[in-house]
Amino acid sequence: MLTIEHLQASYGKVQTLWEIGFEVPKGWIVALIGANGAGKTTTLKAVSGLLRPQAGSILLEGERIDGRSPPEIVRRGVVHVPEGRGLFSDMTVLENLLMGAYGSTSSRRARLEKVFEIFPRVKERRPQLAGTLSGGEQQMVAIGRGLMAEPKLLMLDEPSLGLAPLMVEDVFRVIKDINTSGVTILLVEQNTEHALALANRAYVLEAGRVVLSGGGQELLANSDVRKAYLGL
Repeated sequence: MLTIEHLQASYGKVQTLWEIGFEVPKGWIVALIGANGAGKTTTLKAVSGLLRPQAGSILLEGERIDGRSPPEIVRRGVVHVPEGRGLFSDMTVLENLLMGAYGSTSSRRARLEKVFEIFPRVKERRPQLAGTLSGGEQQMVAIGRGLMAEPKLLMLDEPSLGLAPLMVEDVFRVIKDINTSGVTILLVEQNTEHALALANRAYVLEAGRVVLSGGGQELLANSDVRKAYLGL
């Protein structure tokens, strides 16, 4: 579904991605893991159009999307749920969810019902201001807002960040359920053990380069990965 080739990107004069390349097959969960500053978030921003690459190509279903605007990329089925959730704190939960359907012509009610089926707690909180929710509830709303755009490819940036252990388990269960429903997922996550246990394939980034790749379970058993990212 998604193919990235020789991708380079920078912030000003500081280059952060060096010849990145990987694939996200349709129906898979693919994880990007690595330390802070490795280039994981930059990669997602390049795919979603928030950062224009310096070189390389990004193809969605065989068609280049690098250089296109973020709204156009969303219309093509790529949705980015950012690190930190990015909710509108002074708007209600329902208003935040509806923002995810902005510009779409299909039934919002049907999509809301799908989101509420996945997140019953979000349905209960729909009149509440998003800024008053717990961290876990905010993450549910952020993912739900992404689903309102009916993504083919859902990109999640650190969905478990700052959450209590029980809520982390819930978030990863939901990610698996969303994938099972037919949505392809590109996951950036520092909770390496959970990410690798879930992923069909994973790529390890260091200093803006892919240094290792393999099946999720394969990397979970890799001694170098266990030492560097799992503390084992």
